[in-house]
Amino acid sequence: MRDEVRLVFGCALIAFAFACNRAVSAPPWENDNPIRPLAPPPLGMEFYFREAKTQPVPSRVRLGRWLFYDVRLSTDRTISCASCHRPEYAFADRSPVSTGVRGQQGRRKAPSVINLAATPRMMDQTESEVMPHLFWDGRASSLEEQVSGPIESAVEMGSSHAEMVAALARVQGYRPYFKEAFGTDGITAERVAIAIADYERTRVSGNAPYDRWRFAHQQDAVSAQAKLGFELFFDRARCSQCHAGSNFTDNRFWNLGVGWDPERRQFRDEGRFLVTGIASDHGAFKTPGLRDVSLHPPYMHDGSLPALHDVVNFYNRGGSPNPYHTGRLVPLGLTASEIDAIVAFLRTLDGEGYQDQAPRYFPQ
Repeated sequence: MRDEVRLVFGCALIAFAFACNRAVSAPPWENDNPIRPLAPPPLGMEFYFREAKTQPVPSRVRLGRWLFYDVRLSTDRTISCASCHRPEYAFADRSPVSTGVRGQQGRRKAPSVINLAATPRMMDQTESEVMPHLFWDGRASSLEEQVSGPIESAVEMGSSHAEMVAALARVQGYRPYFKEAFGTDGITAERVAIAIADYERTRVSGNAPYDRWRFAHQQDAVSAQAKLGFELFFDRARCSQCHAGSNFTDNRFWNLGVGWDPERRQFRDEGRFLVTGIASDHGAFKTPGLRDVSLHPPYMHDGSLPALHDVVNFYNRGGSPNPYHTGRLVPLGLTASEIDAIVAFLRTLDGEGYQDQAPRYFPQ
């Protein structure tokens, strides 16, 4: 019996020593960014993420996390995906418009990339409307396509797919992780996009005060003012006509008059029309999800509204009149205290589960 105990104890010591040796011998970037099991969707988002057609692969998530924060993907090594999609702001930004390489500014505010893993069907949506339409104008039809666009944009990362692949191919430390994630160590633009997209798929926000109140029945999770705001949001304020479902978006495109120039009688940004060429899409932009919305002012596609109160006031006025204005948006007649209540409700949507920070080390 003692011999058996000694044998078991000895084997345990060998296994422990091997594990310790592996941890010591592994490069610092691997110890800093281990493969993690996929976390279940947080409270309030369980049904939403059952609809996801593509599930992330842990080894690709690990690789994608490095790539998302790596400035070597840009032409001058100054900009990463996280430069505009900052984790502390729910993977959005607090600038009215994004800033890319050489200090160049784009036309639009960086939208959040949390909760993009699924696009559930609303009751009255066609199949084409259920498909992902990413960016403010919906020009990308998948997370992988959304990832690829900024790399080649002259005012964002300023590179090309060929230049990016060549830059990463010079980093020998990346090759084992491409092999781990894809079976071979080949580095391609498609694989980079897949890995970053899988990392983005794990940025899931839920278990907010709203979720704990509505689904865990914790009555003290939100204030009485926020509960009034909830009633207004889903009734007289008509917010839920567009901000619907678990992620508070219908994934559709609407013209609210943002960016309309009444003197020149045209939009400063034509939005969805630039993608479709359909007249009714002039000045139309995608309904953003409202999870963690309080973390990334200013608001709208051009960052023209500084605070949540300004946004609700804008809706209360019925938006800005223009020839292509969405008819469902009308003046609401809300009082100042009712607007305060809606803002209080919006703040209860700040959740958890997506938070992260840049890795301390990157493959070399």
